[in-house]
Amino acid sequence: MSLIFDSHAHYDADAFDEDREAVLSALPTQGVCAVIQCATDPDSIQKSLKMAEKHPYIRVAVGIHPEFVSSATPDWLDVVRQAAAHPLVCAIGEIGLDYYWEENAPREVQVDWCRRQIELAMELDLPVILHDREAHEDTMNLIREYRPRGVVHCFSGSAEMARQIADLGMYVGLGGAATFKNARKPVAVAASLPLDRLLLETDAPYMAPVPLRGKRCDSSMIAHTAARIAEIRGMDVDALLDATRDNANRLFGLNL
Repeated sequence: MSLIFDSHAHYDADAFDEDREAVLSALPTQGVCAVIQCATDPDSIQKSLKMAEKHPYIRVAVGIHPEFVSSATPDWLDVVRQAAAHPLVCAIGEIGLDYYWEENAPREVQVDWCRRQIELAMELDLPVILHDREAHEDTMNLIREYRPRGVVHCFSGSAEMARQIADLGMYVGLGGAATFKNARKPVAVAASLPLDRLLLETDAPYMAPVPLRGKRCDSSMIAHTAARIAEIRGMDVDALLDATRDNANRLFGLNL
């Protein structure tokens, strides 16, 4: 099998506390050539950088996730800026908008934090990794306003929205949801999105694909997602893995 590039994972999550090093050490033996470890707050940033320093196939995205904006202080943006200077940082993320959870910060606060982090990414000439949960309109407005380089990860919008994102020069990340029994939108996106705008991801430890749904997800499980998306597209799975690896390397300025 061709090599797997996981464009979005969270190996700092509590779910990996008992065996994190064993999991990370094993991934290169399971066909994984690269992982973008996405930080979500200042503590996560430090943990993520330490992981990347220890495991050569890991690169880091640094940012403040919308679920943490409610507790963020102004100096957190300085933390992101300083961390972005680390040589193993390749993106600003995970940032974005999450209107699903009522306990999250008010929408205008989320938009303000997302806006400032997109501006930081553009200042530093880094791509962004955008989270969009039930916030499609505001997400598209920000993309149209700033035209950043980057990816909308764990994409949950329509095929039409995905094509609009691609037309604006961004990538779309698909993961385990594309394999779910009742999946409709991810299947439509997988079928119609230009191949040169597609990234594969896990969002580990979440969103394990069928037939492993409900288990703790890790990057090796992209093999199942890739098989399903290749089936949808009517193409060879190795060709899909090669193309999505090339896409990720191009977006993040890597050669992994």
